[in-house]
Amino acid sequence: MDELDAYSRTVSAVAAHVGPSVAAVRAGRGSGSAVVVDHGVLVTNAHVVGGHREGSVAYADGTEGAVTVRGTDPLSDLAVLVTPDPTPPPLELGDAAELVVGQLVVAVGNPLGLAGSVTAGVVSGLGRALPVRSGRASRVVEDVIQTDAALNPGNSGGALADAAGRVIGINTAVAGVGLGLAVPVSATTRRILESLRADGRVRRGYLGLVGAPAPLPAEVAARLGRARGLRVAEVVAGSPAARAGLRAGDLVVSADREPVSDAQGLQRRLFAASIGRTMPVTVLRGAAMVDVLAVPTELADH
Repeated sequence: MDELDAYSRTVSAVAAHVGPSVAAVRAGRGSGSAVVVDHGVLVTNAHVVGGHREGSVAYADGTEGAVTVRGTDPLSDLAVLVTPDPTPPPLELGDAAELVVGQLVVAVGNPLGLAGSVTAGVVSGLGRALPVRSGRASRVVEDVIQTDAALNPGNSGGALADAAGRVIGINTAVAGVGLGLAVPVSATTRRILESLRADGRVRRGYLGLVGAPAPLPAEVAARLGRARGLRVAEVVAGSPAARAGLRAGDLVVSADREPVSDAQGLQRRLFAASIGRTMPVTVLRGAAMVDVLAVPTELADH
């Protein structure tokens, strides 16, 4: 009973802290939740606001306000909303990199229009991948958090918090009974949110290759101190990757002198700073290490 009491106290404390700063949001016919992350600034899912530029929010205490969509990024399913109206205190953003499987998490949102709903559970899995698509562009949201905290339509855009009340994820999808997914608060998502606040959009570099994780030969793995690289399955004709001489079958081991073990590792290198700048890419081609120089262009269709 002592353990159950402690659990209840923790969940109640998180709910009391987080709940007032999670809003119900409506934009056109879409609805969901949003999290206050700064004075006059909220974060939600891109799919909640869709293509709308204005909407409204309502907080647990009944306060309502108008919001403008500052920017959306469908390829991370994140959006930033701004409002001239007073907001509840902003919530602290944590770091999903510190999570472990089995850790207590609390989801706060507005499922099915039921404002201020709280559910609790554990981190069921880490490092999940959530494929997303916008127009012809596709991407994988990296290191998605899997939880068994009950999520329902309307939870999207709400907070997934740790036991200290820090927001470590933005709830984004209901994948099945007892299986919810959240976009993690990480260095990558922080960069995305900063870009949306500053510029209203996220600029990304484009190389034009499709790949999948693949094991490195034992001797190469021992030398590099890691087991995987990114096997190039396809190079888009006329793309920066094609012009640089990358080929299907190449095994990418680094980009911009940083290790690459999967598609996410490459995506992390392809933000605004990479556009138009020479990027060294090292690949294992047959038995030889080959360095190529690629110049990413801007990914415009997203």
